[in-house]
Amino acid sequence: MIRYTHLEHRFVEHIPDELLPGLLYISIEYGSVAHACCCGCGEEIVTPLTPTDWQIIYDGETISLYPSVGSWNLPCRSHYIIKHGRAIEALPWTSKQILAEQRRNHMAKSRYYAEEPNPPEPEELNDGSKLAAETSFWAQAIRWLRSLMSD
Repeated sequence: MIRYTHLEHRFVEHIPDELLPGLLYISIEYGSVAHACCCGCGEEIVTPLTPTDWQIIYDGETISLYPSVGSWNLPCRSHYIIKHGRAIEALPWTSKQILAEQRRNHMAKSRYYAEEPNPPEPEELNDGSKLAAETSFWAQAIRWLRSLMSD
């Protein structure tokens, strides 16, 4: 549940040690946005601003942050969108959706930085269970084709 729905913003050089709830701290110099989780749990959320991570839109009055913020490694597992200075609660994600997004993110970084993609290992969830590593037919086919091309 989202407790802080209205978000003010501050452009700062350095992110402060203590984050005030309902406030986005934007450091252009360090390419990041930080805020206290909008659910009210008090956890620090840092979103790096890069071509493969998050982007901000500043319309002169408000901030929008894309894509959504998913706190998958925190006990609250909050998920929300920040649009025009408002935190809008989004649907929770399943472990399968989280793993798919982690893989998509890893592949996007690999393509952007021209690195050899290695999908991330399954992560341990807060309840101690692990995300199942599922490999689609197409992922296996692409891996096989790449192995042929590297020989």
